[in-house]
Amino acid sequence: MYGFINTCLKSLVVEKYGEEVWEKLRLQAGVQDTFLTFEVYKDEITMQLVDKACKVLGVPADMVLREFGEYFFEFCKRSGYDHMLRTLGGNLYEFIENLDALHSYLSLSYQEMNAPSFRVEKNEDGSMHLHYYSDRRGLYHIVPGIIGAAALDFFNIEISMEIVNQTEEEERTGKKEHIVFLVTQNPVLPYKDRKKYSSSPPYLADSEKQSETQLNNEDPEKAKNTIRDRGNLVCPVKKSHWKTIRGIITLGRGKLLRGFDPVYPKSLWIDTKTFCNGLPFHMVFDKELRVKQAGTRREMMPESWKQRPMLELRGQMIWMESLQCMLYLCSPLLRTLHELEERQMHIADIAPHDVTRDLILLNQQRLAEMELSNQLERKKEELRILSKHLEEEKKKTEALLYAMLPQHVANQLKEGKRVEAGEFKECTILFSDVVTFTNICAQCEPIQIVLMLNTMYLQFDRLTTVHDVYKVETIGDAYMVVGGVPVPVSTHAERVANFALGMVIAAKGVENPVSGNPIQIRVGIHTGPVLAGVVGEKMPRYCLFGDTVNIASRMESHGVPSKIHLSSSTYQCLKYKNFEMTERGEIEVKGKGKMHTYFLVRNKAATENEIMGRPGKDTDSGHESVQSFQEGRTETTPSSHQTVNQTQQERDQTTAIAMKYIDSPTDAQNSLKRRNQAKSADLTGKEPNQLPKSHRLEMFAPIFAIYSKFLTLYMKQHFSYDLLHFPVVGLILYIKYLMILFF
Repeated sequence: MYGFINTCLKSLVVEKYGEEVWEKLRLQAGVQDTFLTFEVYKDEITMQLVDKACKVLGVPADMVLREFGEYFFEFCKRSGYDHMLRTLGGNLYEFIENLDALHSYLSLSYQEMNAPSFRVEKNEDGSMHLHYYSDRRGLYHIVPGIIGAAALDFFNIEISMEIVNQTEEEERTGKKEHIVFLVTQNPVLPYKDRKKYSSSPPYLADSEKQSETQLNNEDPEKAKNTIRDRGNLVCPVKKSHWKTIRGIITLGRGKLLRGFDPVYPKSLWIDTKTFCNGLPFHMVFDKELRVKQAGTRREMMPESWKQRPMLELRGQMIWMESLQCMLYLCSPLLRTLHELEERQMHIADIAPHDVTRDLILLNQQRLAEMELSNQLERKKEELRILSKHLEEEKKKTEALLYAMLPQHVANQLKEGKRVEAGEFKECTILFSDVVTFTNICAQCEPIQIVLMLNTMYLQFDRLTTVHDVYKVETIGDAYMVVGGVPVPVSTHAERVANFALGMVIAAKGVENPVSGNPIQIRVGIHTGPVLAGVVGEKMPRYCLFGDTVNIASRMESHGVPSKIHLSSSTYQCLKYKNFEMTERGEIEVKGKGKMHTYFLVRNKAATENEIMGRPGKDTDSGHESVQSFQEGRTETTPSSHQTVNQTQQERDQTTAIAMKYIDSPTDAQNSLKRRNQAKSADLTGKEPNQLPKSHRLEMFAPIFAIYSKFLTLYMKQHFSYDLLHFPVVGLILYIKYLMILFF
């Protein structure tokens, strides 16, 4: 079938059921998305689309085909065949009778068209028998849809079609499906006219017969006026120009010459030679198919002519009762100049009055226009495919860009705008590195290091999606992420903490190329303010600046293998968030002095699968296995460890399931307060409420001294020192006591 049919089917599905249904249907059928109008496609494609449409839509095949037939009629009208279809006949009988002639004309353009054939018979009761012949089986349900839509649109009648016979006939070209429909016509009138004539059905039933009898006895002009007057009586509304034309065509039922009297001369004023020269392709044969007369003949066909294509004839057959012979007035069936040349013929070989001459030339021009249209359609399809590929590549490029820079930053850079640095009052930064990475590099090939880091970083990158944290950069074995930047969130510390727990779990599945055991990583986390912005024009990077970055790096460098090292500010953010943490105590931090730090053990409210973003539930009885970082638990034999690693990697290759977090402005404010409270703890190594009273007094001694001196001077200026000496000292001591209790 030509692509025009498949395009119509696609248009029907998209228009009535949506683009998604068509996409699902075509994927199941395994066909392309678009079809070229003048391209020939296999019939199996159309059959497959119809079959899948029935399954996807849950509709029987006969209903799908009938709906397609109705839509195909409208699609043909929209495609420029409206005028051609309207002029086929003045009524439904003539319309069906001339469908084969329409297909014959269309075959000039669609030369590989294998159209069905129609034959119609009128019955005495006004019904018709429509014979449908087709090489394609199972598509006959389209016919009621097409004929019904044409009857309602062109002739304002409703019809019902019923299958009365179904057979297969053997012909020269193979078996044909022969379906016989009983067509019953039901006139459709406006409501007022329907009510007016409801009491006189014989008028409607015999209207066509009365019109034919009366019009045959009237001259054309008078009959045309009669039709116009009758039309105004029945349908007082204004007629369209097509209704007027239809009325004129109906005037003589396509035989306007009935209004004239034939003239038969006593003798035929044409000699035999002139008749044969004027009609060179005529033929007369009797009932036994013996040729009695022909315009041209040859005793024997030349041997060289056997290689030529056969010359086909078409025309009209007229039975001559007096001679008991059939006259076949015909002309060569030639469509193009190429066919003319194949048969070694010329335009001059065709009689001047024969329209075949003009038809060949006009069709040659039509074919040239079709070829140009086909080329344009192909170019359009190529551009559509290129545009689709370009869009896909654009998405890949944007995905790569968004992997390097935050989306809003990347969009500003694409628009040529300058990206201003932004200050974030609170975020959580994580650093990690591989333990003994230098020794591993010294004992391995570079490709082994690359494979090890790639395996580890792929799992870490997946975890950034699970917990929605931003990967800042990787330098060698160092991995840096941040929570709360570039999009501020109140759960930044929780996200980074869960990410860190996932890192330690993922690292157990990465093999050390030297020892064959799982690698060990150190993780350090700190919470605080940062300044973030884009640095450079070539290879721009989104960088973080501030002391928070330095402290987070110190937490990592002063950490312990397979442990998550927390600063006191991060501890304050996680203190009431269902995380189990242990106190490490005071340590000496390079460049920062003594700091009080902690270790993150596990998340008491989340399973390992939730932290790793994997589907399913943990089979463990508790969550101890999530984050139990004892050294002895990672010792396994190489063979068993390899099996565990493979299982772990297979699980981590599944789609990442994002962990749910609830962010609120209140949490962010409380977190900021806790961080401010932790500043003093960073200076002393302990939280204020954990210090002894003597230490707390020493912390505020300068404040006490200034306050006491100020109060003593004030008393001396306003009161006698001798009289108030003891009360003043007592007041000062009382104030100091209150401050000790308060702090």
